Order: sequence, then C-alpha cells, then structure tokens
Amino acid sequence: MKPDRRTFIRNSAIATAALGAFPTILRAGFSANEKVVVGLVGCLGMGFNNLKTFLNQPNVECGALCDVDRNVLEERAAEVEKIQGQKPMLYDDYRKLLDNKDIDVVINATPDHWHALISIHAMEAGKDLYTEKPLANSIQECNLMVKAQKRYGSVVQVGQWQRSDPHWKAAVDYLHAGKIGRIRSVRSWSYVGWKNSIPVVPDSEVPEGVDYDFWLGPAPKRPFNKNRFHFTFRWYWDYAGGLMADWGVHLLDYALFGMNQYVPKSVMSTGGKYAFPNDAMETPDTMMAVYDFGDFGLLWDHTIGIYGAQYGKRGHGVAFVGEWGTLVVDRDGWEVIPETSSTSAKEDFEGVPLQKGTGKGLELHVKNLLDCIKTREKPNCNIEIGAHIARFAHLGNISYRLGRKVFWNNEKQEFINDAEATEMVKAHYRAPWKVPNV
Repeated sequence: MKPDRRTFIRNSAIATAALGAFPTILRAGFSANEKVVVGLVGCLGMGFNNLKTFLNQPNVECGALCDVDRNVLEERAAEVEKIQGQKPMLYDDYRKLLDNKDIDVVINATPDHWHALISIHAMEAGKDLYTEKPLANSIQECNLMVKAQKRYGSVVQVGQWQRSDPHWKAAVDYLHAGKIGRIRSVRSWSYVGWKNSIPVVPDSEVPEGVDYDFWLGPAPKRPFNKNRFHFTFRWYWDYAGGLMADWGVHLLDYALFGMNQYVPKSVMSTGGKYAFPNDAMETPDTMMAVYDFGDFGLLWDHTIGIYGAQYGKRGHGVAFVGEWGTLVVDRDGWEVIPETSSTSAKEDFEGVPLQKGTGKGLELHVKNLLDCIKTREKPNCNIEIGAHIARFAHLGNISYRLGRKVFWNNEKQEFINDAEATEMVKAHYRAPWKVPNV
C-alpha cells in the first residue's frame, strides 16, 4: 500500500535522526508553497483564536473542526467558511478527525483533562501538533506525551507563545550576561483583576446539542453543571489546575529559563479561597508557592479580583531581584529598575528603560511551528519544555492540596519518601477511557 504524505514525513524524520550525516538529503517536510491542512479540536475560546492565527499564514487551510457542542461547531464552521471560502469537515469525535488523511496538523484546544489522550492519539496517527497549555493535567500524562513524541517523531508546539516573542528572549539574554549581579529572589505573579466570583448554581439538564459524557471523557462522572463547562472548567480539579496551571506555566517557564535552573529542592504552597470563600470554584483564588533551589528562592503568587499594582500596575509578570537592579518582564515588555540605596547598590548602574514587546507572540509562535513542520526541527516551545513546566506547576498544586512541603526526585519522577504525594502524580481515568500505553 502506498504510504500517505504524513507517514512518509514521519518515517523520513526518523531516518534523519538515525543517519544525521545526510540531513539535507533525507530531511522531508512540506515544500515552501505546499498547503498545510489544519484540524481544530475544541473550537471555543483560545482554540478558535489559534485557528485564525494559523489561517492568517500563507498556504494554510482549515480542513476540519471537532467539538462536542454542536452549537459551537456550527457557529465556528460558518466563520471558517467566511474566512477561507469553503466549509471544513465537521466532527463530534476527535478520533474521526484523526482518521482524515488530509489533516496534517492538529490544534488541540480542549480542556486540560483531554490534552494527553488527544495529543498522543494525534501523534500515533502521524499528525503534527499544536497543543494548548498546560501540556497535561497530571505529571504522568506529561511523561507519556514526551515518550509518544519521541516514538512517533511528530513536530509538537506547546501554546506557551512567550517562547516565540522576542522581548522575552531579550530579557533572558540580558540576565544571562550577569548584568544585575547575583539573584537571590525571583517572583512570578498573575493577579486577575477582571475576574469576579462564580455564583453557586444547581445542576441542570445537559444543553441541547452537547455530548456531555464525551466532554467528561476520562474525568469522573458528574451531573451537568454550567460552572464546570466551557471556560470555567479551569477552576475544577477534575479538569484543570486553576491559575497555577493556566497562567503559571507561562510565567514560571521564564522564571526558570532566566535562572537556568529547573529542579527545586522543595516546594511549599499555601492559600485558599480568600477572595470569594463561598463561590463555586474549587481551585484557590489566592495562592503562594515557594520553590527552594538552594541558592535562590522562586515565589509564585496569584489572586483573583485585584491587579495588585505591582511594578507599575503590572497584573502579571516575572521579576528577577538582583544585587544592582530588578529585571521585570511581562507581555508588554521588559525593563530593569536600579537599586539606589541598598547595601549592594552599584553607583554607576543605570538600569534599562522599558523595552516594548511586539504584541505578535502568538503569530510568531504559529509561524515557528509551520517552519519547523517543513524542516522537522524542534519548535520554540517543544514538548520537553511544555512537559517540564507543566510538571513544575503540578508540584505547586500538589503541595497546596496536601497542605505541606514536598520534596521532588526528578530522576525518578516521584516524591521523596511520600507515597501520598506520589499517588497524585498519576492520572486516574474513568472507564472505558484508559491511560495511554506508549
């Protein structure tokens, strides 16, 4: 049987890895003018933003949409038809989309509890992948996804698009040059001032057109409640990890990148529902996690309902506190604020005024993936990067949920002398769904 194009590309990538002496001869991918056909799974919110960004690139077409909410699916199909002049194929089961041989790249923008299954199945099907962050909803799933990518050779970009936004990299380059002196403290924060309380509402009937059992998938069986559905799924442990997993993976990623250290000696988290103690959220609206690296400490700090007025009203960011100055970076840009009166202050240190960002992080991230699909190189936020920072966020959440300090063995991917914490590393799937065997 004649292999399809995607199988040929995957096998050629494996051959390239094995016979690196002839990369220009054996490397296979898309030619510069060849059309790339994208399929989107999870069409609401960020999923459709991602798709539109793909369609703004040359030679990209949407071949298929998949969603368990038929109302969303039909609405997005009409919008895609307006953009590209033809309607994509529509599916309510992602596995049917993966069977479509015309699909080259899958965008996985489902809730977190679906990231691992769909991504691994997409890689098994020979598709390249853009998957939303956090990479997965458990540490075990992260490890399986990395294993799958190594086995199947798919090009995978994780949706932490700061990795493609040049001002973030410029800030890290400045840090790595040692220009603010020794750093003992790093702070990462997300203060979500726009978000209000989520009122408690009773369970209700499943909306017409929604396959709710499929939406739950491997998550525990529960009655339908609108607070757990669509955007607000992220505030429930069954499906996601709250602000720590949602914003934390963006910002903690650069905190670690800036320090060039990745494995903490211990993690201690605290917090709770301090802003809205009686609302419907399960995950904490206020949380602080301290990661101890031995020679510096890293603080994660989030809250809901206020912006915090930090470093000139920055509602999110990363601050590297050095002896001579503090480098602060967020999506708008980066700057260095000099120390002026401390015992470590440097008289001739002037700092750096605000260096503005491009505002094109997502666009550059998508372009980077498309380029890498052609070259079979690793993209800017490859699966190893996405997996590591998702694990890091899960460490903070596990400490919070246990209410105590935890100690991580990175080589064994388990907690040290802590069976209770190690059990929380694992994914627990509802039958008939099974944790993938890679």
